[in-house]
Amino acid sequence: MNHLNVSLSAGLYLVATPIGTARDITLRALDILASCDMIAAEDTRTARKLMEIHGIPLGDRRIIAFHDHSSDAAVARLVNAIRDGASLACVSEAGTPLIADPGFELARAVRAAGLPVTAAPGPSAVVTALSVGDLPTDRFAFCGFLPAAPAARLAELVDLRDLPFTLVFYESPKRIHDFLAAARDALGSDRQASVCRELTKKFEEVSTGRLSDLVDAFDGRNVKGEIVVLIGRAGAVAVVEADIEVALRQAMQTMRVKDAATAVAGAMGLPRRQVYQTALQLGKDEDDAGNQ
Repeated sequence: MNHLNVSLSAGLYLVATPIGTARDITLRALDILASCDMIAAEDTRTARKLMEIHGIPLGDRRIIAFHDHSSDAAVARLVNAIRDGASLACVSEAGTPLIADPGFELARAVRAAGLPVTAAPGPSAVVTALSVGDLPTDRFAFCGFLPAAPAARLAELVDLRDLPFTLVFYESPKRIHDFLAAARDALGSDRQASVCRELTKKFEEVSTGRLSDLVDAFDGRNVKGEIVVLIGRAGAVAVVEADIEVALRQAMQTMRVKDAATAVAGAMGLPRRQVYQTALQLGKDEDDAGNQ
C-alpha cells in the first residue's frame, strides 16, 4: 500500500493526476485521494480506475462528475459541502486541474466563500513537453486550445506572432495538420517547433523542426493521443551567433558584461544565460588578444 490515511481539514484540494503512466503520481496525491470525504472528477471512470490501480478503496465515499459544463448550482452544492466540513478532492481526467481543465470556477467560488484551496502539484503536459521539446524554457506562454474555426485560429496566431516567448498549445490529433499549417502561415515557415505526442506513454513521440517541415511530416498521418505543440519565440530563427557577437561588442563598449548580456538577450528574444556565456567568451578573447 503506497498511501496513508491522513486527517484533512475542510477545503478544496486540487490534485494533479498522471498524464499517461499511472505511476507518475505523488505520494501526497495518493494520501489525499485515500483520505478525502468527496471527489469531484472530470471523468469518474478514470478516477475510479486510478484509485483501483493504487489500491485506494472508495468505500462509501462519493465521486461526483464535475466538468466544464457543470452548472452554477453544482458549484454551489460543492461549496456548501466544504462549508459544512467536507474535504473535497478535485481531479481532471489527466494532469493538473485548471490548466486547460475544469476547476477554475469551483476554486474561485470556494475562495470567495472564505474557504481554503490547496494544491497537490504533480504531472502537467505543459511542463513535460517543455522538458523534452528542445526549445527555450526560460520564458513561455501557455495558450491552451485555439479555436477550431480556421479564421479565428489564424487570427489568434497572428496576435501571438511577435511574443518573445516559447508558445505552448494543446491540439487534437484530428486537427494537428491544420493547426501546423495555420501556424506556418501566421508565424513563418522557418519558425522552430516541436510536436509532442503521447507523453509518458509507450508510444511517446517528439517531432522537432521548422514549421514547414512539420506540416509536411504530418500531412496525411493518422495520429492518435494527446498533443502538445511548442513553437519557438519570435526572432529566434533569424538570429545567428555572429549577430549576437556584434550586438554584444557594441553593448559592452558602454555596459558591464552582465548588463550587456541582459540587454542583448532581451532585444533578441534569446535566453540570457546563452548570451551571457557568449559575452564572457568575447571578454576572454579580447583579454587574451590584449596580452599578446
